[in-house]
Amino acid sequence: MLCRAARSAGRRLVPASGALGCRRKHSLPDLPYDYGALEPHISAQIMQLHHSRHHAAYVNNLNAAEDQYAEALHRGDVTTQIALQPALKFNGGGHLNHSIFWTNLSPNGGGEPKGELLEAIKRDFGSFAKLKEKLTTVSAGVQGSGWGWLGFNKEQGRLQIAACPNQDPLQGTTGLIPLLGIDVWEHAYYLQYKNVRPDYLKAIWNVVNWENVTERYMACKK
Repeated sequence: MLCRAARSAGRRLVPASGALGCRRKHSLPDLPYDYGALEPHISAQIMQLHHSRHHAAYVNNLNAAEDQYAEALHRGDVTTQIALQPALKFNGGGHLNHSIFWTNLSPNGGGEPKGELLEAIKRDFGSFAKLKEKLTTVSAGVQGSGWGWLGFNKEQGRLQIAACPNQDPLQGTTGLIPLLGIDVWEHAYYLQYKNVRPDYLKAIWNVVNWENVTERYMACKK
């Protein structure tokens, strides 16, 4: 599943305008399951809107911002390059975060991780139950919109929990390698759970794809 999502989240070559030559355009990755596959925990309506509208908007806006940035770079227009940084961070983060999020979920998910990941969780948090409690608390406490994350601190060789506001990408802003992300923007749950974020956070554990999280953990340890 991870490989499929990685291929889907890749880029395709398209011609750019003028003397800028060719650059790779970002594209919306396919989901590795149907929109209704995560029900009753996450509704098909939420998944369809979240993926086909919200994620697609980040992809389109990221491509537009990169086109403008390439043109500004070609012109030597440093002011415009600086002005485009917020759009690149927001939309680039939105694309990166959601590309991870979709693969972190599965209709066959839930339960507990196994093997080396479970041992690392016990080492760094005491137990799986304590990890769930801490990540749920951190995610519930995000003010406004953002993400709760389980990441890997490569320098220290341990797992770490963090929260990021808006669409700030975990690795680009904290240095942690993302393993499991929980989207707590209202568009991820409001149509089903209204303003009761804790109910959404309780439900999402039933569809966490621990095989995917484990693959990410093993990959970043190499």
